[in-house]
Amino acid sequence: MAPGRSTAYVHGYSPRERERLGDQARTLAELLHHDTAYPAGSSVLEAGCGVGAQTMRLARSSPGARIVAMDQSANSVREARRALGPAGGTNVTFLAGDLFHMPWAEASFDHVFVCFVLEHLRDPATALRQLHGVLRPGGTLTVIEGDHGSTFFHPDDADARRAVQALVEVQANLGGDALIGRRLYPLLRETGFSDVHVSPRLVYADAGRPEMVSGFTKKTFTAMVEGAREAALEQGLMDPRAWERGIAGLRRAAEPDGTFIYCFFKGTAVRRS
Repeated sequence: MAPGRSTAYVHGYSPRERERLGDQARTLAELLHHDTAYPAGSSVLEAGCGVGAQTMRLARSSPGARIVAMDQSANSVREARRALGPAGGTNVTFLAGDLFHMPWAEASFDHVFVCFVLEHLRDPATALRQLHGVLRPGGTLTVIEGDHGSTFFHPDDADARRAVQALVEVQANLGGDALIGRRLYPLLRETGFSDVHVSPRLVYADAGRPEMVSGFTKKTFTAMVEGAREAALEQGLMDPRAWERGIAGLRRAAEPDGTFIYCFFKGTAVRRS
């Protein structure tokens, strides 16, 4: 992406992060994507495909669509292409490209899909305007973002809350916004989209839903916060002992008497002209 408009990816590009993204995609597939499918013959741009964690779902739910999956990181694009393979997505073309300087003409796509991307941009409004431009009139945008401020857990733990807030501040210091989910509706309206609808997608995990405890509380959210340790300590947001207590507090919410709540936001909108 253009200098000054993208941020360093706060979670890094380690093998562990690739694994976490896969766990997240599998755990949240039904919650986030059960109502996303594109008709045969339609052209779809996935902007910010990363290592292809969401691309696999798109390819399977819309086998007749023509999907272009783009990311700024050539390494991530190679990982995504390798991960899908011929059997995983024969209807997907991968491309390393800049969201702020896309190579397509006006009105090139029927649909655009964006998932967990805007939070990492210094200028998400400009990105949305660019995406508006490559949509044909009547075409749709689907965008999904989280909001770390929606995190609640039991037993409550002050250090755990501080660790989550530290991740929010690390991302803000890089120019991103880990609270962007709550902003989706006004962002889509102000960037020219019509028929804007935003729905909350609530994650709730307790011992009666062991797949969510394992897949989300442990492997997605707590693992994500753990990945910010070095940056949080370097920026003086927490001391090492408090940080470790905070991570222990998040893990505590995955015990049999614990609960965990988080809210994603899914927006859909239309280009009218």
